[in-house]
Amino acid sequence: MTATVPTGNTFDKYGSRNPVVRRLMASFERDLAELFAIAAPASVLDIGCGEGVLTTRWAAALPTRRVVGFDLADPKLEALWAQSNLPNLTFGTGDARQLPYTDREFEMVAAIETLEHIPDPDRVLAEMARVATASLLVSVPREPLWRMLNVARGAYVRDLGNTPGHVNHYSARSFTQLLARHGEVVQARAPFPWTMLLVRVG
Repeated sequence: MTATVPTGNTFDKYGSRNPVVRRLMASFERDLAELFAIAAPASVLDIGCGEGVLTTRWAAALPTRRVVGFDLADPKLEALWAQSNLPNLTFGTGDARQLPYTDREFEMVAAIETLEHIPDPDRVLAEMARVATASLLVSVPREPLWRMLNVARGAYVRDLGNTPGHVNHYSARSFTQLLARHGEVVQARAPFPWTMLLVRVG
């Protein structure tokens, strides 16, 4: 990935006080927690972890398990990561197209709201599958719904509603087809307006 790929959240959806955003995120987080519980991972690698909101949440929920967040090098993110005091949580930086981990090192590898930003998603997914023993947990905005909603609220109109940094645009069907090349899609959720999949690998 190049330096032009953004790090962190363009908009703090996890901390928003907007009632509409909070309602949408409640559905998103509920479905994500359900798939995470189904996976029941013994260890987790979180690709594109950004500020580490979910990574930290998962580490707190699995206090005796190894949880690792991974993203591009960014001093602002690394300063936030340094504030963590969870002994089972660490962070790493680098290029997700060539992960610095051994084959089958983690039971589950996640990429939550990440693959829409990555110019070479197949290569990254192949790396994720390589270092996972059991499952991938992934989500992306559902298109064209995502851009239509942006335009409807007057956001990024000059870019036809495309959120800055989004280089891939997936319908539920196209995203499922992409993931099926790297494992068996065993669970799917569609919290409005996202697509979320749990994929069995190995």
